[in-house]
This record gives sequence, structure tokens and C-alpha cells, in this order.
Amino acid sequence: MDAGSVSKRAMCGRCLRAQSNCICSWIRPVTPAARVLILQHPLEIAQAKGSGRLLHLSVAGSVLAHGERFDDELLRDLLFGGGFQPVLLYPHTPGEPAGALPDLSAPERLRLVILDATWRKSRKMLHLHPLLRALPRLPLIDPPASQYRIRKAHRADQLSTLEAACLALGQLEDDHSRFLPLLQAFDGFVAQQGAYVPGGMLNGDRV
Repeated sequence: MDAGSVSKRAMCGRCLRAQSNCICSWIRPVTPAARVLILQHPLEIAQAKGSGRLLHLSVAGSVLAHGERFDDELLRDLLFGGGFQPVLLYPHTPGEPAGALPDLSAPERLRLVILDATWRKSRKMLHLHPLLRALPRLPLIDPPASQYRIRKAHRADQLSTLEAACLALGQLEDDHSRFLPLLQAFDGFVAQQGAYVPGGMLNGDRV
């Protein structure tokens, strides 16, 4: 059989994965008060273990944009369009000031900005975009240990994109229970991906 006769694997048009590895069964629709913007590094698009697309498919009204470097005008519109106040879900960087946090008591006025990338790539994305570096940052308060067993991490509190986003949204609304169904479904997603790899662990850094 020559290469030209080999058919491509059937793909799911929703999650953009092979149908044999479709993750749509783990989608749990949630509608947070805050808007959600996911800036996904190109290397994460085809990552079987990545959770950014599952997050996007589950969060109503979320926007998923791909790129390592964004045009300034496009990025400004993604961040500030509609009059929302963007807040970056990212730890404070020592020696680098960030904008002061806005009033968090009105999450419906906020846009939670999430970098879906390894730590190394997320730092590069910040370096390339002064607009991102200047955003106020929302650190997670006492995050639990991650259940993201399919990616290696240097610390137990290095969470997946989906876990971090759910915790941040629950933190903003002072109601973590609203996002618990998605976190529970995430455990199934992790088990599904781990089943494809001997030992249940894939190589790479956690988000």
C-alpha cells in the first residue's frame, strides 16, 4: 500500500482529536461570572495531555487564541474588548511590578486571562508582550496538590491549565462548588490519557 492510499484518522470536529481519543465526554458546561480568555501556545495545540481545549469547550463564552507572539492591536482587543478588566492568572514575578488588582467583588466585570503553556513558554510569552506583563495578576490562594498525573511537575502545586482556571474562577466567585463537576470530569480525562502511555505518565512540564 503506498502512502497516498493511507487514509487519515477520523477526527472529532469538536475537540479536534482523533475519534479514538475524543475528550468530548468530559465536557461539563459551566458559565462563570467572569469572562475567560485562553492564550494557547502553538506547541500546546496538538498536545494529547493538554487541558486548554477541554477548558475552552466547557466554559461558556470563553475565547481560545493560538500564538506565541500576538499583534499588539489584536492582543489589546482580546484583553480589553467589551470594556472588561483583564486579570492575568499568573504568579507575581520577583522584581517585576504588575498592575494593581481591580475590585474583585464584581467578577462579571473581569476577564480572566490564562496562558496555556509550559512554565518556560509562558515566561517567554510574557517577555514578548508588555501588555501582558503590565496586567494585574491573580495568584491562587492555597492551591491543592494537582491531580494532573500525566505530566511531570517540579512542585505538587503546579496545576494544569484547567485546574488553575477552575480554582481561580471559584476564588473570584467565592464558590468553588460550581466548578467541581468540571474538576471531577478532569480526573476522567487524566485517566483516559494516562491509559495510552505505559506507566500512565507522559513526558513534559505541567502548565
